[in-house]
Amino acid sequence: MTLLIKICGLTTPEALDAAIGAGADLAGFVVFPPSPRHVDLALGRALTAQAKGRLQRVALTVDADDALLADIVAALDPDMLQLHGRETPERVAAVRARFGRPVVKALAIAEAADLARVPAYAAVADRILFDARPPKGATRPGGLGQAFDWTLLQGLDPGLPYMLSGGLDPANVGEALRVTGAPAVDVSSGVERAPGEKDPGRIVDFVRAARAAAAPAGPGRAALPLP
Repeated sequence: MTLLIKICGLTTPEALDAAIGAGADLAGFVVFPPSPRHVDLALGRALTAQAKGRLQRVALTVDADDALLADIVAALDPDMLQLHGRETPERVAAVRARFGRPVVKALAIAEAADLARVPAYAAVADRILFDARPPKGATRPGGLGQAFDWTLLQGLDPGLPYMLSGGLDPANVGEALRVTGAPAVDVSSGVERAPGEKDPGRIVDFVRAARAAAAPAGPGRAALPLP
């Protein structure tokens, strides 16, 4: 199947239209105030309504409690929840069971040892997202424009669909796909002109570059259908 492309951190109708027009598969909406891409529930509701039926809608949170998640689900009606904090496998399983939405769990990667956590999360999540480990003292866990060593993912079979994130942009996504064979990619800061301000042209360039670089599906490299 074709490569899946997620444009994350969308905050305006114009940026969302650019993602849709470019042919992205998923749109990410961040509900986390420290992020420059944060959307409140009212804006999130409007954006996800605009996106409904046009691409898959993902609500991203960081260590959110059940009350906040309930508000997010009620307002945004997301197709998926993305947990981008320090959530344990037990917490991922509990969120998935309580809210009845597929769950994407982000894992921070900096060295091979970080992959030891994959089996525990793969057993409870619907997708794994590999992102770069944030630097010490960072105020948020992602969207920092940093990449990790992609060769760490070579030959990896987590047993469920995964996404590659962290420092991707129109210039390097082709190389990232060549190295990893990832079935899905996720970009945020790499398609911005300023933090939190998406550049429609860069969104189009990213999608075009990713599609052009995507290798034909083969053993261990096919993207699975969205849950």
